[in-house]
Amino acid sequence: MGEHTIHYMGHVKMMAAAQPFISGAISKTVNMPEHVTVEEVEQMFVEGWRLGLKAVAIYRDNCKVAQPLSADKRKSAKEAVVDLPGRPIRRRLPQNRTARTISFSVGDAEGYITAGEYPNDGIGEIFLKVSKQGSTLSGVMDAFAIAVSLGLQYGVPLEAFAHKFVNMRFEPSGITNDPEIRFASSLVDYVFRRLALEYLPADKRGELGVQSVEERKQYADDHAATEEQPRLIQLPPAEKPGSRETDAPLCYSCGSKMQPAGSCYVCTSCGSTSGCS
Repeated sequence: MGEHTIHYMGHVKMMAAAQPFISGAISKTVNMPEHVTVEEVEQMFVEGWRLGLKAVAIYRDNCKVAQPLSADKRKSAKEAVVDLPGRPIRRRLPQNRTARTISFSVGDAEGYITAGEYPNDGIGEIFLKVSKQGSTLSGVMDAFAIAVSLGLQYGVPLEAFAHKFVNMRFEPSGITNDPEIRFASSLVDYVFRRLALEYLPADKRGELGVQSVEERKQYADDHAATEEQPRLIQLPPAEKPGSRETDAPLCYSCGSKMQPAGSCYVCTSCGSTSGCS
């Protein structure tokens, strides 16, 4: 008789000791592991009969598709979570943290951006309040802010979000009240341009085409100085369009692509500007 069989027989003998004092059968299930053999089950039933038991119930582990408890499975699952390589870790902000709040208007929409910060270590969350509370736009922007905040706390860099959302186009869009960002093609376009200006260095913002007024003025002065230099007989190969050219919005009057003009944009088709004189 094997070691496992002796263990099962202990359950049977325990029931047999109580059976003479009970008129009916005893409701006691003998739990057996998944690897139990047919012979071991047979031996257990024969021993129960020999000891005078009226009934013996058994349950073999994993004999059903679903079962209430399985200690081995819980242990294996816990170990799998602990040993999982590369598991993302959420870096929560402290209970007391500094934040920046910026009011804005884009087209006919108004709102606020609040950016919570890690101590001396950049942005860690955002809150967006847009137009009147309870509207669909406000609810969507709230949900969007939560998703971005979780991403930031799980290690997604701000520039990764900015690369995806800068230049995204949908309504409301249009002229803003921000002197650094005169035109936005959507609310998320404005939000990430503003956050880029607040938190990203100039080189990373340059890749996005997001520049401050001073940087755009410097760009325009450098470009004008280059134009005044004598032209060479052999022209250099044409350069790829800069970030400001590819980033230019569509004209609200005629729909043509606008061109950078100093710190603003101008339409070469109808002469309209993006709000600058």
